[in-house]
Amino acid sequence: RLRAGEQVFVSMPQPRPLEVVPENIPLCIIYEDAHLVIVDKPQGMVTHPAPGNITGTLVNALLYQVDNLSGINGVLRPGIVHRLDKDTSGLLVVAKSDLAHRRLAEQLKARAIKREYLAVVHGSLRDDAGTVVAPLARHPKDRKRMAVVAGGREAITHYWVRERFANYTLLQLQLETGRTHQIRVHMAHLGHPVVGDPVYGPRK
Repeated sequence: RLRAGEQVFVSMPQPRPLEVVPENIPLCIIYEDAHLVIVDKPQGMVTHPAPGNITGTLVNALLYQVDNLSGINGVLRPGIVHRLDKDTSGLLVVAKSDLAHRRLAEQLKARAIKREYLAVVHGSLRDDAGTVVAPLARHPKDRKRMAVVAGGREAITHYWVRERFANYTLLQLQLETGRTHQIRVHMAHLGHPVVGDPVYGPRK
């Protein structure tokens, strides 16, 4: 808290141009045609540049390996229609043209694209299958986290038990909506957080 007579000095850094540099990073491209690319994003790779992750992202690698990418999402996210968390591995569809980008975005919005995931969670779920319907929004106290919040955006996750272990369960999950950290927050909300999740899971 400031008091009368105190002075505050602010040093503003010079603005940096929005520029994403192509980088020769190995990528596993599953499929490619004139309209889109399907790439297998590895665990540990950030999808697109953001504060703290300007280089080494999937976009940096795509700019090096793919000739044309959609420009709808601007300089920092060319071609990116949807994303995966840094610690999540899996297939991403990347648009090469603006038309393909618009059509894919429309299909996502209409829930015409099926997205399935596998996750190992703590504990043993009571039911072999179920659906989590719980709205998500920014955590009221920690803006870097998401939380189940009344009045948040609709979020629906379907799950099926694939295999049970002593203290863990392997789940197959299908997203009906695609909110930030949706699976991770919904599983933690059920009391079965994803194993290895440093944000919503147990510390050990």
